[in-house]
Amino acid sequence: MDMAALIAVIGVAFFFTYTNGFHDSANAIATSVSTRALTPRAALAMAAVMNLAGAFLGSGVAHTVSQGIIETPKGNQGMAILFAALVGAIAWNLVTWYFGLPSSSSHALFGGMVGAALAGGIGVIWNGVIDKIVIPMILSPVVGLIGGFIVMLAILWIFRRANPHRAKRNFRVAQTASAAAMALAHGLQDAQKTMGIVVMALTISGHQTAGDIPVWVKISCATMLSLGTYAGGWRIMRTLGRKIIELDPPQGFAAEATSSVVMYITSFVFKAPISTTHVITAAIMGAGATKRLRAVRWGVAKNIVLGWFITMPAAAVVAALVYWFVHLFWG
Repeated sequence: MDMAALIAVIGVAFFFTYTNGFHDSANAIATSVSTRALTPRAALAMAAVMNLAGAFLGSGVAHTVSQGIIETPKGNQGMAILFAALVGAIAWNLVTWYFGLPSSSSHALFGGMVGAALAGGIGVIWNGVIDKIVIPMILSPVVGLIGGFIVMLAILWIFRRANPHRAKRNFRVAQTASAAAMALAHGLQDAQKTMGIVVMALTISGHQTAGDIPVWVKISCATMLSLGTYAGGWRIMRTLGRKIIELDPPQGFAAEATSSVVMYITSFVFKAPISTTHVITAAIMGAGATKRLRAVRWGVAKNIVLGWFITMPAAAVVAALVYWFVHLFWG
């Protein structure tokens, strides 16, 4: 086994995690920043710390990624497949970040894995793809949309007699906690996805036989995600925080609280790697729709949803092209 190939795959995996951090940092803090509950730098620092902590809360998602999507490839061909999958995901992250489109880093990775596996003649575990990726990809935004709407309705009813200005001020404080919970859930979900890839690389290279995740892998992935988060994704933050709807603090709290609950349940109960981007975007739409349906800029929302559907195929195509090029060198 070529040690250089292993180092290259792990290095690219860490870079993917970094892009995941700055691409998806908006998920956790856009609503809090847009409602002025937190300053941008304070929000990013908090999100980075909570991302780091969340990465150590579980390992179910990592095992799903490493064992439930594609058959474990072997030898240098396997390294080429993992390398191509990561490059495909990174390419999509950078393109969508440039255009300020809140797409899913997670589904870019999964699309890259499937595309590279098909190009390399490795089996895809289609039951796992459908059960753990496609179905949650469809259901989680629906739950986020409905949940955000219901939670916001409950807030409006509970605080119907409260002073509006005082209530908004209190919800700005509450958003500090909901944004922290969101960032913790993001770390729980997204750091584990890269851990799963690194574990696959170590298994292919013969450096690991068990499914346990080494501590150094957890620390490295969590650190890179946190560094990327602190770098910030301002373009996407503007889309989530302002372009979909002008949020007020209660709506921001409802969206963040709903998204956090959905992500904790899918992580611990179903061990399904869902997209934090999908859930928070849908929850923002749901919370905003309680004001009035026209308050949500559905044209912007439509473009975002279209981006969701092309993420996996686009990353898969790039990954397949990269694999056909890389395998000439790695065999």
